[in-house]
Amino acid sequence: MMDRFEIEGEEVLDGTAKPSGNSAHVIVPKRWRGADVKVVRVSEPDSDE
Repeated sequence: MMDRFEIEGEEVLDGTAKPSGNSAHVIVPKRWRGADVKVVRVSEPDSDE
């Protein structure tokens, strides 16, 4: 069962966390540089890692 979060913000985008070294990253628009952002995981990660 998923938790529900309510977040006020300016813009939402959907993306996929991609591998990056020992971590993962999500690409956001360049115009977001310097902005505060929040990332919410909405599915279980792939188990092939």
